[in-house]
Amino acid sequence: MQGDDRDYFARLTRAVAMERDQAAFGVLFDHFAPRLKTWLMSQRIPVDEAEELVQEVMTVLWHRASLYDPQKSSLSTWLYRIARNRRLDAQRRAKGKDALGDAQWQMMDMQATDLSVEVKERDARVREALSRIPGEQMELVKAAFFLGQTHTEIAEATGLPLGTVKSRIRLAFRHLRRALEDAAAP
Repeated sequence: MQGDDRDYFARLTRAVAMERDQAAFGVLFDHFAPRLKTWLMSQRIPVDEAEELVQEVMTVLWHRASLYDPQKSSLSTWLYRIARNRRLDAQRRAKGKDALGDAQWQMMDMQATDLSVEVKERDARVREALSRIPGEQMELVKAAFFLGQTHTEIAEATGLPLGTVKSRIRLAFRHLRRALEDAAAP
């Protein structure tokens, strides 16, 4: 996550913590809930359980937003950690601590650590690839994918023709795809 987005999410989280700002929470929910659900499902969690865990995580955000410290981690890291811990708690409750031996718990922790390392490496590659996108294209990508603006809204805000906005975003993704393919090449 880039610094501007990190600050943006930190401001929204403060608004939730200090003012119980429902609009800020809605933005955070809309951004993080689908990502958390996808991640949980990638952990072989059934859809209904993943949705329930996401609800728990977002409830923690609503009730305990004041515990989030942007100096220690990004909001996404904090939320994913909560999701991971809730997932492990649910598995322990479902199977009982005695049903799994210590070796199995250690293996689960190692797998979570491996995933964390893979995610960090992938994020670094994406950040590097994003840094190669020309500035004018990157501004349009930020507006579309980080701020959730439609192409029409971007065109109106920037004064650019709609076709130009679409073309520049398409070009940005070509740059991104090439950079990621180059980074993945041995």
